[in-house]
Amino acid sequence: MLKGILGVLILSLLAARDDYGYALVLRLREAGLDDIAEGTVYPALTRCERSSWLRSYYVPSPSGPSRKYYQVTSDGMAELTRALQSWTHLSRLVNDLSSKELRNEP
Repeated sequence: MLKGILGVLILSLLAARDDYGYALVLRLREAGLDDIAEGTVYPALTRCERSSWLRSYYVPSPSGPSRKYYQVTSDGMAELTRALQSWTHLSRLVNDLSSKELRNEP
């Protein structure tokens, strides 16, 4: 499930502010995805960038090589809106169906 929603989570975080890959990993962990691996986030960033939902740029780092920052594009904002609407619909459906099952309703 995480793979399907990870792009939406990344777009949501980057809609708030531009960031680089490892910082996104830390933000996801702070949000409660304790076991998220860098090896999961970087391919998702690549997929989002290939889909034109993100653009990247480099910022010099005082402690090493330049960092690749990501920024949401207008296409990315449109995708985020669409995906959040779909997620809201799906989560309502799951909640409704599961609560009916727990109450043994037809």
